Formats: sequence, structure tokens, C-alpha cells
Amino acid sequence: MSPRAGSSKERGSTCSCGKDIRDVSATPAKTTEDIEKVKASTWYESTKDASNQTARSGKQDLPAKDSEPVSYMSYLHLPRMPHRPTKEELLEAANGFWQRLKIRLKWVSIRSMRPWNIDEWGAFVSWFLFGHLVWILVGTTTFFSLIILSINTVVAQETLAQWVGDYLTQSAGVTVVFESAIVPKWRDNVISFRNVFVSRRPGQGSVSSVSKGSSDAAAVAAAGRKANMEGISENKDDGNYTQFDVTFSTVNVTLSFLNWWNGKGLLQDVEIKGVRGVIDRTSVTWPVEEVDPLSYRHNHQPGDFEIEKFKMEDLLLTVHQPGGFRPFSISIFSCELPQLRKQWLFYDFLSANHMSGSFDGSLFTIHPRQVHGVVPSGNGDPDASLGFGDPNAWKKSSRLRIDGLKIDHLNRGVEGPFGWIYEGNVDIVADVMFPADSDESITKVMADFYDQLEEVVNTNRHRFMRNIQEQGPMLLTSGHLSDSTGDIHDNKPADESQTGEDGRRYLIMDLRISMNDVKAAVPLFTKDMSYVNQALVRPIVAYINAKKTYIPINCRIVKRASDFDGSWSIFDCGLMNDMSAETYDAFAADVENQQSRVRRLKKVGFWTLSLAVHALFMGMAGNVV
Repeated sequence: MSPRAGSSKERGSTCSCGKDIRDVSATPAKTTEDIEKVKASTWYESTKDASNQTARSGKQDLPAKDSEPVSYMSYLHLPRMPHRPTKEELLEAANGFWQRLKIRLKWVSIRSMRPWNIDEWGAFVSWFLFGHLVWILVGTTTFFSLIILSINTVVAQETLAQWVGDYLTQSAGVTVVFESAIVPKWRDNVISFRNVFVSRRPGQGSVSSVSKGSSDAAAVAAAGRKANMEGISENKDDGNYTQFDVTFSTVNVTLSFLNWWNGKGLLQDVEIKGVRGVIDRTSVTWPVEEVDPLSYRHNHQPGDFEIEKFKMEDLLLTVHQPGGFRPFSISIFSCELPQLRKQWLFYDFLSANHMSGSFDGSLFTIHPRQVHGVVPSGNGDPDASLGFGDPNAWKKSSRLRIDGLKIDHLNRGVEGPFGWIYEGNVDIVADVMFPADSDESITKVMADFYDQLEEVVNTNRHRFMRNIQEQGPMLLTSGHLSDSTGDIHDNKPADESQTGEDGRRYLIMDLRISMNDVKAAVPLFTKDMSYVNQALVRPIVAYINAKKTYIPINCRIVKRASDFDGSWSIFDCGLMNDMSAETYDAFAADVENQQSRVRRLKKVGFWTLSLAVHALFMGMAGNVV
């Protein structure tokens, strides 16, 4: 036996690191729990002596260290740790991936290997919840995309379609069919829906409102359900509403938790491509008594969507109107809206950044108005600073143009000249000036500008009220006179809602209407002529029929912006009645001008004839003399 071995036997056994542990037999081996319960003072002893002792023992027992590898548990068998183990030493002593992962996690969190206490666990849970809350607020679309992706791969897709569809529809009687999966697009930060079929037909409230399948099969089922409902005499759902079967090729949405929290709906940005379907209004009926069109406006409900950016491309729908009207198509090639609100649906479409399409074969466009020269106000309309008050009062100026619109779209259920014309088409060019939002610069608008517009509105009100007193009650109330149905001498203040900032915001529309090859007829009954002078009906009809090719009409419509609150069409905001009334005034002015020209022509002709006869007689008298 070598001397070194004998010496080792006399001293007792040594540790793998070379340190003498002959006193270990008297002291029980310390476990992992014992090491973790050691006080902090034990770990922080004088490092200078311990490091020197470790260095000397390491030099003496170098062959033993090389012969026996260092293990992770060797530190736990030491009676007293010479120094606090570092991260590198723990990683070197660890065996396996999970031990290294545990060491790294604990070193990052508490920089120690002791167990986590209750305060640290509470901090971890708090940071976890707070991080997810920030994630939902900042990246709502990404958060829901991960949820959708996990559900699509783990849970049945029909359950996901049920959840999403029930939220999007928000009402019974609407069927939503997802033909393909809901796919999140990480690059565009949107959630994409493919081949979505939406249907609204009577009798759909008793069945599941959302399903997953084929849109073609859903369309066939909707048509069959409609046929079955026609044979039922008694049904709670009378179907007196607009019915539709529409298929969306692609719907990309961006979600916002803040919008939902503020009651504006979860949708932030929406992009729709490839819309096909049928809009069926043949079942819509109106009551016998006359109803104010403003009563059809939508009442705001909490959760109504307010989309910040809306895009739509490639829309083609077939519309079936009631009363046996011929079917026609509506097409939108491209459309971009700065915002789309359910409460201001028609107003937002009217104020689109750009829109192009066709309505029953007539092309229409909406685009910013452009003029030649330098624009001082910077919004595309120099008139905004010339005679219209402060230019900051206007948000934008747009031009709406539609060419070759068939007159039968304008003369159905409308009083005035449009209702008398039964043949022809019209070209409409409308320059619309939109007021600034109430939170932008409305407080900076000059008071005299408001007074001018109010004077225009009050003048129209007095004129129409005078006609009401002379000819009977008005059947359909015009939009900007909806809140003024009292006596013309009533000087009571207007409603508070009209006297506020919203009531003092006006929309100005300059119309240029060109009637081409139109023919008119005198109405058989006079009850539909409430606000017109019946003495001018026949002259106006004669004037229209006398112009064989072209009749220009220029007029201006001033409406309160609050009249568009809840409006979804041109009728329920009163704009169609205003257009008919202003058109009548323009026709009456043209007829009066024509009659004046005829009278002047007669006078001039008689004077010329008398002068010629007088000259002739003078010449004859000279010849006789």
C-alpha cells in the first residue's frame, strides 16, 4: 500500500474535492432541506480564509479531483459551505436539462436556490395577470388570435364558430355559416373569416343562429325555409323587414378591448372583400296612416359598433323592392370610410374618403372636391372662407356624382316634381360640406355664421308652415323642419338638443340636377300636394314637357347634422323630401322667369311692330306729299 493511501486511511475518508471529512461520522449527513434552511450568516462567512484553504486543498488533492467527477449533490454533503455557490458552479454540477432550467429560473427570479415564499408567488401571479391585461389592451387582436389558433387546433371549430357568430350577430333570427376555419394573420395583425354566409329570414329564431358548413347549402336551406313559411297563415314573425342572403368571401377584422370597454363594440378595423347576395324587401309593408320618416331612425343601443376604419371591395347585390318594382343591382367597386358608426350609418357613407360603384347601371362616385387655384383653407374648398364663416367650421368637402339615374328610383312615394315625372333619367352632382366634429373646432365658429344658417332654416320653416295653413297638413315632414310643427308665430325656444352644439352644426349640399328626356303628368289627386302652390302645377308640368332634351336645376339644401342621427337611408333623414321641395322651388322660379321672358318678348315685339308700322306710315305720308 502506498504511503499516501496509508495516510489517507489514518486520516479517514476524504471528499471528492479533497477535503478531510473524518468528522462526518459523528455528524449526520445534511439533506437538501437542511441546506436550504441554513441561515444567511452561514453562507456569508469570511471568504478570504475559505478561498485560501480551498486553493491549498485543491493543489494537494488534484489527482483525486481528476479521478472522481464533481456532482451536483456534492455541495449538499459539505458540513459548512466555504462560499455561496455561484450560478456557474450550480450549472456545472447539475445533471440534465430540467435541473439546469430550474437553476436558471430561480437565479433569474430570486438569485438563489431556496424555495419561493408566499410573497414571491403573489408577485408572480400579479405580474402574470398584469402582463396579460396589458397584452389585451395593447394587442387585442394578437391575444384573440392566439386563443383562436389554440381553439382551432384543440377544440372543435364549430364551437369557435358558435362563439364568434353569436357575438357578431347580436340578435336572433340571423343565421351565420362559416364554411372554412377562422384564421389569424400574424403579418397583417388581423383575424380573417373566409366564406361567411349571413341570412335573415322569418322562422330562424327557433334554430341555432350559428353553424359551420357550406354557404351554398345554407342558401338552399334559407330558400326552402322561406317557401315553407309562405304556407303558414299564422306566424308570430310577420317578416315585415328587409330580408337578405349574403355571402362574404373574406372578412378581416381588428379587435380593440378599449372600444369594447367604452361601449363601442369590439371591432376596430374591418375589411370586406367579395360580397354577393340578394336583398329582399318584397315583404315590407307600410301602415295606412302617414308616418313621419324620421320615426324610422335607429335608436342608439349600448354596444353599437363604431368602426374606426372600414374598407370594402367587390360588392354586387340584387335588390327586390316591394310593389312589383323591377329587380336591380347595386355594385361597389371600392370603398374606404374613415369611420363607420351604426348610429350614423348613412352620414358616414356620405362622407366616405372615396367610393365608386353603380346603382342600377348608373355609375356613381364620391371623392374629395377639387378646384383650380390656391386653396387658402387647405380643405379643398375656397368658398369655406368666403361667405361661410370660419374655415375651421368645416371638416371636409366632398362631391357626389351619379350619371343616368332612372327617374323611377326618385318618384316612388315622393311628393313634388319628382313624383310627377314618369319617364327619363337624371344626372346629379352634389357638393357636400360637412361640419367639423364637436370636439375639434366647433367652438371656434363665428356666431354670425350660425345666425345666417338659422335664418335660412327659419325662412324655409315659415314658408312651409304658411303653405300648411293655406292648403292643409303636411303629409311628409321634411328633414330640417322635423322639430318645428307649431305655429309660425310661436317664438318659444327650440329644444335643448337643438340649441346645443349638435343642433348648431349644419350640412350644406349644393345640388346641380340635369333632367334628360323627361316627361311629366299632372297628378290626378291633389291631396299629395300639400306644400306646393296648386296654381303652378300645370305650368310646371308644361314647362317640363316643353323641354325635350335637357332641364338644369340648381338648388341648395341646408340640414342640421342631428337629422342624420340614427338615419340609415336617404328617406328616414328627410333628405329626399328636402330635395323634392327645393326642386319645386327651382322649377317655380324657372317657370316665372320663362313667363317673364315671354311677357318681355311680347312687349318688345309689340313695340318693334308698332315702331315699324309708324315708320311705314311716315314713309307713305312723305310719298303722298
